[in-house]
Amino acid sequence: MATKSFAFNTEPHVATVNGHDLLFEAEVMGDEFMDAFTELKEAQAAASGIDLDDLSTMDPSKLRGATRGLRQFVARLMLPDSASEFLALEVTKDGTTLSTHQDWDEAQQAADAVAGARVKYAMQMPDRVLVQLMEWVTELYGGGTNARPTGRSGGSAKASPRGGKSGPARSRSKG
Repeated sequence: MATKSFAFNTEPHVATVNGHDLLFEAEVMGDEFMDAFTELKEAQAAASGIDLDDLSTMDPSKLRGATRGLRQFVARLMLPDSASEFLALEVTKDGTTLSTHQDWDEAQQAADAVAGARVKYAMQMPDRVLVQLMEWVTELYGGGTNARPTGRSGGSAKASPRGGKSGPARSRSKG
């Protein structure tokens, strides 16, 4: 009789971004990862139709929405304190923080009330780093390249036999 033991990760995963540690769930159970990934895909679908060859027709709000969706996806897999910090929004004017918020619409309303104010993430980072975080968590929780072999192993199943039997008929592709 064969036996195999499986263990869960119990310590949080840590991503260090510009010297700051972000803590991620040790394990994601059930549909948590797929639910977060579905929301990401919906945000990307809402941003579809952006023509990067003609930026004059680009709707910046769609692009910002895709970036917010990416942040939401990554944050859903973080421990609560890290997620709160990662998603914190600031309303700023002339380099001064006027207020902080957790909800984008609430922050935008506060910015709209002050001429020249704008909303930004308190933890700013280049898009390339945000994409790298997304790829890293997808690999961690989605069974990425470190979770399974990429090539054929000795334990892989052999190919199924071809159906039917060979006959003298000519191949249609050979005319």
